[in-house]
Amino acid sequence: MLCDSARLLASVLLSILIVPAAAQPPPLARPVHTYSIVARDPATGELGVAVQSHWFAVGPVVPWAEPGVGVVATQSFADPKYGRRGLELMRSGKSAPEALSELLAADDGRDVRQVAMVDAQGRVAAHTGAKNIPAAGHITGPSYSVQANLMLNDKVWPAMARAFESTKGDLADRLLAALDAAQAAGGDIRGRQSAALVVVAAKATGGLADRVFDVRVDDSREPLKELRRLVKIQRAYNYMNAGDQAMEAKENERALSAYRAASRLFPGNAEMMYWHAVALVNMGRVEESLPLFRRTFAISRNWATLTPRLAAVGLLPDDDKVMQRILSGTGKR
Repeated sequence: MLCDSARLLASVLLSILIVPAAAQPPPLARPVHTYSIVARDPATGELGVAVQSHWFAVGPVVPWAEPGVGVVATQSFADPKYGRRGLELMRSGKSAPEALSELLAADDGRDVRQVAMVDAQGRVAAHTGAKNIPAAGHITGPSYSVQANLMLNDKVWPAMARAFESTKGDLADRLLAALDAAQAAGGDIRGRQSAALVVVAAKATGGLADRVFDVRVDDSREPLKELRRLVKIQRAYNYMNAGDQAMEAKENERALSAYRAASRLFPGNAEMMYWHAVALVNMGRVEESLPLFRRTFAISRNWATLTPRLAAVGLLPDDDKVMQRILSGTGKR
């Protein structure tokens, strides 16, 4: 039990230490100083965001995207509510400028934020707070914004804008070009460590195609090179998914075209060869499948062990002769 004098002392100390919330300076969130781009492709309606930083695992912090809604990059002293709440506001019908204006008005830490948004109609909004560490700035253009802070020089974000506008290809290609241009112009004054790229569809369907690309490099000496490698692999798997969908629709030639495209991007990949071969068998083109099976089995005999199990669940014909042809020379029967 505290005596009266002890209670008085405690009361005085508390009055000194406890400051009303409204009077406290805004908390500074994770300091993700970086460069990024948000954009909409007017030809496809796809929305994308890409980023590179000298910070571990930038992917879970800066880029936010939702198909049919918009994309957000929140950086500098990043506050994730700009991503989460920004998407909520755009989903509710607010434009990107309206959403960003509302969030900035409610944020006492706005001077240390750098944020950019693009909504599903291609409307753009960006903010670089007055207390961002220089070199810092942003440029908005038709359906895109590029932004950077803590850069070696002020040429970084203009180089990003030029690269994005001049590069041919799909949205992922153009986002990668912008990141490469930023690095070539000087990039982050501290160096590089992580990167991420997300592209989402123009409309949400609830299927695999809603997130066209979603790749991250958490720690690398060359994050942009690794990001490009992962985008290429993702592109190959996108073709595999398209082939599977064509198979479900019984559009055999379209399916085979997609599987071949996947193989060209990722040659020698056992997974892709194997399921391409399985598709050929299910089309009744067993002879064409055999070279693919043989190449897959040469990579790992586990694929041969797996194959009869597919027949047991209806993913291959339950035909002993067909199975013997597939497994011929593997020692598996």
